[in-house]
Amino acid sequence: MTLVLTDLPDAAQRAVAATRERVAALHAELPRNQLVVWTAGNVSERVPDLPEGVPGLFVIKPSGVSYDELTPETMVVCTLDGQKIVDGTPDALSPSSDTAAHAYVYEHMDHVGGVVHTHSTYATAWAARGEEIPCVLTMMADEFGGPVPVGPFAVIGDDSIGRGIVETLRGSRSPAVLMQNHGPFTIGKDARAAVKAAVMCEEVARTVHVSRQLGEPLPIEQSLVDSLFDRYQNVYGQPAAGTAAQQTQEA
Repeated sequence: MTLVLTDLPDAAQRAVAATRERVAALHAELPRNQLVVWTAGNVSERVPDLPEGVPGLFVIKPSGVSYDELTPETMVVCTLDGQKIVDGTPDALSPSSDTAAHAYVYEHMDHVGGVVHTHSTYATAWAARGEEIPCVLTMMADEFGGPVPVGPFAVIGDDSIGRGIVETLRGSRSPAVLMQNHGPFTIGKDARAAVKAAVMCEEVARTVHVSRQLGEPLPIEQSLVDSLFDRYQNVYGQPAAGTAAQQTQEA
């Protein structure tokens, strides 16, 4: 069955439009943070808050289009089986070559709302060696809860990469995986969180690489990794707006 965007309820069309705006804007963060070259790399986001009865959808970058040419209108809308929907994007634009991988992640990891893929230099260098990035920095404990793991070698074209991502990250607290001989993929509750994970993955990949040129990095005890991860994930930052307001009223 072919899904047509203009046949969907107004609420669904508004949700798709808002998601396309976010995803188009977030793509600018990849070159800004030197995570991509030319047209490589992509961001996608699951369309949230769809009305009941509307199948799952996600938005992803079109294949081979320059970053400075991306607009909300060029973002491709797909179903969770990776099929482009009608009227979602100009007919001439096809979704990213990594679409099947993103779709597989969304279909098999319900908590994931955003996926990012880059070929950032240092993270990809670790992937080329098939070596995980060891947890030797407190910021790694904070962000990744341990090492950044390596996923299996897989070729582009079907859902093999997605299978490798899911198999690797299901048993890890890390939002990033280094697909062997390929590069990093990151996940998050939304696309912004996945982009942040991609930025942080490259930063720790570079820092740990530099550290190893100077000597062997010192490991962090697992109990401290657990404590740092819990603090950062559950305490760090500002309270939610509702919580802050409640605290003010109670003060």
